[in-house]
Amino acid sequence: MAYAAFTELLKEANLRGSIGAAALSRESQDSGLAERDIADTMHDSLRVMRESVAQGLSGQAHSRSGLIGGDAARVKESSSGPVGGSLRDTIAAALAVGEVNASMGRIVAAPTGGASGVLPAVLLTVGDSISADEDSLVDALFAAGAIGGVIAARATLSGAAGGCQAEVGSGAAMAAAAATQLMGGTPEQVGHAASLALQGLLGLVCDPVGGLVEIPCVARNATGAAVALAAAEMALAGVEFAIPFDEIVDAASFVGRSLPPSLRETARGGLAATPTGKEIAKRIKKEL
Repeated sequence: MAYAAFTELLKEANLRGSIGAAALSRESQDSGLAERDIADTMHDSLRVMRESVAQGLSGQAHSRSGLIGGDAARVKESSSGPVGGSLRDTIAAALAVGEVNASMGRIVAAPTGGASGVLPAVLLTVGDSISADEDSLVDALFAAGAIGGVIAARATLSGAAGGCQAEVGSGAAMAAAAATQLMGGTPEQVGHAASLALQGLLGLVCDPVGGLVEIPCVARNATGAAVALAAAEMALAGVEFAIPFDEIVDAASFVGRSLPPSLRETARGGLAATPTGKEIAKRIKKEL
């Protein structure tokens, strides 16, 4: 799925019918593997995503630090918040995968372990809401992969290199693209959804408390999923973002390089540098 520019991806998608179809075709060309074999591998990834959501929602995924665990189940079972239905399910699913990752469980790093909850949460809950079949879900995953590939080619997917905008921001763009395609959006709408999501998280810092992928990482998966849903909703309604996706990715690359080292996964700035953050880090170091 090695498209270095969304403009190139969009041109091919309009020939093949969807962003996902273009991504699958390019992957087959690059790898020399049959499209069916590649799709089978993506089906396996989809299965792991489902399993990680289920494991997290069980409430049994707890990190060794004691900081993470059980919140996904709490949200899933809650009826006191301002949102409900599928949005609550999406938030809970994003937390679930984040908790599984923090507890050293099996996840799909899409695009990274720290941002692994955004895409499956959005994809699976939107898919459930429209009773999408497995092939449609897999096709949407290929669309997400293509968007992630453009970001990787033009910028970075690493929090250490570009802040959390490179992880949760990229995950939100990928998830928005997947949801938009799954809901019948055009390739152009998929691009606008990805643009709306990524611009909304531009500049997000990476500041893990105690150096662990737990606080604020897990909660950011949930907020990133909500951003992705908002972006998909706008794009499917016909909202077009004025800045092209490639230019947004280039801007993200510049912003990421401009962030000081303290805000790029070093645990020396942001929430990690708050008094409580420092106390948590001391306790973790002593206990672990």
